[in-house]
Amino acid sequence: MYELETYQALQAGDFELHYLPTVRLVDRRCVGAEALIRWKRDGDWVPPMEFIPNTERTPLAGLITYWVIDTVGVELKHWLQVHPGAHVSINIPPDVLGRGGIEYAMNKAGLRDARKQIVFEVTERGVPDAQGLLALDHMAKGGVRIALDDVHLAGANLALLSRCHFELLKIDQELVQALRPQAPAPAWLPGLRAILAATAVQVVAEGVENEHQHAALVEAGIVMAQGHLYCAALPAAQFIDYFAANGAAT
Repeated sequence: MYELETYQALQAGDFELHYLPTVRLVDRRCVGAEALIRWKRDGDWVPPMEFIPNTERTPLAGLITYWVIDTVGVELKHWLQVHPGAHVSINIPPDVLGRGGIEYAMNKAGLRDARKQIVFEVTERGVPDAQGLLALDHMAKGGVRIALDDVHLAGANLALLSRCHFELLKIDQELVQALRPQAPAPAWLPGLRAILAATAVQVVAEGVENEHQHAALVEAGIVMAQGHLYCAALPAAQFIDYFAANGAAT
């Protein structure tokens, strides 16, 4: 539905990036952010789920991804240089991996020296092909951190985890919403503790909205989180101000 309109919006410069802070749970200090694409059409924000899924498996997936990388370079390259312990996460469609464009876009955006501060997030909606898996391995060996996004702790996620060099797991917000006061611990929590005990992977919880969820995640040993309890996604200048006031020491 939105494919042609999305292409036209990209060409017209109608997209912008907002940055969703990632906080360290133990002290709620900001350690980085996830770059999220935003589209304002006729004065209203278009929900990402109304146009992003329609770009997958199309040439737009690459065009948007390269635009995001380039924009991160423009908006946050200096910030990354000043804060070497901070990171920026960028979502990468699996079908874009292994074609050479990601590496080229990183270099063009001036992010080569900041590669150890970049996290590429890959969702299980489309498992990378053999060429994509090789690209992930190459990027991981080069210093880029790889995250498995939208994790539901189901077999498909864990199978992909065993095939790739993931340093981070991002727990889907639907699981986080299952953490409720006066309710038994959800079934996924013990399984997550087992993963944390058996691997060196770090976990980021998505969609944290209240103090009960925060406390349960801390008790489970989860290191980082995102959500409106801490801060909503912000334009670059506002995010930089937020980090200045709430950032972890680097």
